[in-house]
Amino acid sequence: MNNGQDISKERIAAELDHSRRRSLGLTLDALDDEELLAQHSPLMSPLVWDLAHIGNYEEQWLLRAAAGREALRPDIDHLYDAFENPRAERPGLPLLRPQEARDYNERVRREVLDALDGVDLTVPAPRRPHDPAGPPGLLDAGFVYHMVIQHEHQHDETMLATHQLRRGAPVLLEEAPAVAPLRPPAEAEALVPAGPFTMGTDDDPWAYDNEKPAVTVDLPAYLIDTAPVTNAAYREFMEDGGYQTRRWWSRDGWEWKEKRGALAPAFWEREGGGWSRRRFGRRELVPPDEPVQHVNFHEAQAYAKWAGKRLPTEAEWEKAARFDPATGRSHRHPWGDAEPTARHANLGQRRLGPATVGRHPDGASPLGVHQLIGDVWEWTSTTFHGYPGFRAFPYREYSEVFFDSGYKVLRGGSWATHPTAVRSTFRNWDLPIRRQIFSGFRCARDAEPA
Repeated sequence: MNNGQDISKERIAAELDHSRRRSLGLTLDALDDEELLAQHSPLMSPLVWDLAHIGNYEEQWLLRAAAGREALRPDIDHLYDAFENPRAERPGLPLLRPQEARDYNERVRREVLDALDGVDLTVPAPRRPHDPAGPPGLLDAGFVYHMVIQHEHQHDETMLATHQLRRGAPVLLEEAPAVAPLRPPAEAEALVPAGPFTMGTDDDPWAYDNEKPAVTVDLPAYLIDTAPVTNAAYREFMEDGGYQTRRWWSRDGWEWKEKRGALAPAFWEREGGGWSRRRFGRRELVPPDEPVQHVNFHEAQAYAKWAGKRLPTEAEWEKAARFDPATGRSHRHPWGDAEPTARHANLGQRRLGPATVGRHPDGASPLGVHQLIGDVWEWTSTTFHGYPGFRAFPYREYSEVFFDSGYKVLRGGSWATHPTAVRSTFRNWDLPIRRQIFSGFRCARDAEPA
């Protein structure tokens, strides 16, 4: 079973091409060499590092590991090892210049497409976690190609975060908002019934190791917001003294807030009697009906407590996103197993920000919860960990080294996430203080006893 996902060579080649065109649009097609080599924030890499890193990752996994070919540039492996080189130190490395990075990536891609012709992708996806023994496991149902495609799109989203932190004139274009139905949820909350559901997956060919194995989770009934918290709702928290009231904040959250002097989401500034925000070099009034963005875990947790609620656990988030009470099935997406389209969700950098709440009613889950996929990553209360029976594949540094280290799980993807890199089982994680990511949240609460 592959949840209807196309794993053909034609699809793989097309997705590889799409991800590369997107990467170039965020780097060589958008900025000059000086800006590509600059570090726009110590939180982020120079964009030229990301560009060459995606080529080096592709070489290591699609040429060396999967195809068994000789290394093209083993001399640069250490430069683009994300674990060996912290982001703040990367500007001091002897990095490939922008044109060198382009030439290297093009050479890798030519070799990858040549090797793809001889690859057998007919091996069915296993029912249990992949055997980490070697290349045969990498090729099962095209796994290693899906991993590399998603990796590049994930770095594209990281590069978008760098663009948001960059100072200077706007360089990124966006589509005008599509004419689409605007049907906000009829109710503010949805009741998720008590009972078991299937969390995670065994057989999705695009799934990472931390999404596996599928497990049965039994939850009590709870209520979850049918939409993400909006800018207008968050502003009510601010105007009610949310950032000045100690009791809404955890100890770590209050310490972060005091040290940072935070009074609003990142990139917001007071303007007259209201608020404006900086968005990719543009200054604009904060739109009230969009999901709030650029808030960290501490801010989300404080708002939820102020509202008399809490953040959902990731199991609660996933059940609300994919469980169909009529059939008892867990679907790949809230709307079913079909791949995302513009009707379902705001994904893939079509516009440079979240969509108005209610803009994608066709993407609602069977329980009536809207905009779970796309718009903003949603903080959950869960610390990142492995599921029972977890096995690292194909390397520990993708997931396992982050387990139980204080990283909080985010779910659902953002407007910057590509459709191939998001599904209801997908798990993102980051430190509770992070705000440069495209993060927001929704709230939950325990159901009243019957």
